[in-house]
Amino acid sequence: MPVLTQEEKKAQFEEFFKIAHPLNVNVLPLATNTPCDFSEFEAQMPYAFKLAGQFSGIDGGLLRSLKLASQDSEALVAFLEAQSQKIDWMLSYILEQQDDPEYRHNTVNFGGGGMVIDHNAPFEVGTLAEIKLFVPSEHSAVYTHGEVITCEAKEDRYHIGFLFSHIRESDQELLVKATLHLQTQQLRARHKVNANE
Repeated sequence: MPVLTQEEKKAQFEEFFKIAHPLNVNVLPLATNTPCDFSEFEAQMPYAFKLAGQFSGIDGGLLRSLKLASQDSEALVAFLEAQSQKIDWMLSYILEQQDDPEYRHNTVNFGGGGMVIDHNAPFEVGTLAEIKLFVPSEHSAVYTHGEVITCEAKEDRYHIGFLFSHIRESDQELLVKATLHLQTQQLRARHKVNANE
């Protein structure tokens, strides 16, 4: 894996759209600042996050296929969507158990390439961390490793930018989808406010 310059890391961080939205996130600095390889990263991933990743792609494609297959399958599709929603809620509950209050912070913004958190102390640029990002709008959570690429003082707080150095493709897609859903909600809310003025 090629070593990126600080400017290349910042450019990679900016490649993805980010949305200003608070999410609970656990950030635990790693004991070493030597990055692991991707297979080691996957081996360290808690089982609940592996399970979430396996579930996320299963029913979406199947439900689309059924919807296209026949108009007669509407009742079956409705039933399967209800079952899928129950599984989403249960999985969301299981993932919430991974949220450790000792390491909990809030995001200032997040996207598919990284996030900025609000913190009471500075982090040194280059610090590697284990990250658990909880995304209730998608009934899911993402496990990733990140690297601090920025640390800005904001009054008596710090905004710390993390580039996701190791993230599964499916988890990156989930974060991109979440940013788009949240942006749509914000636009609808703004439109509703403007319509009422």
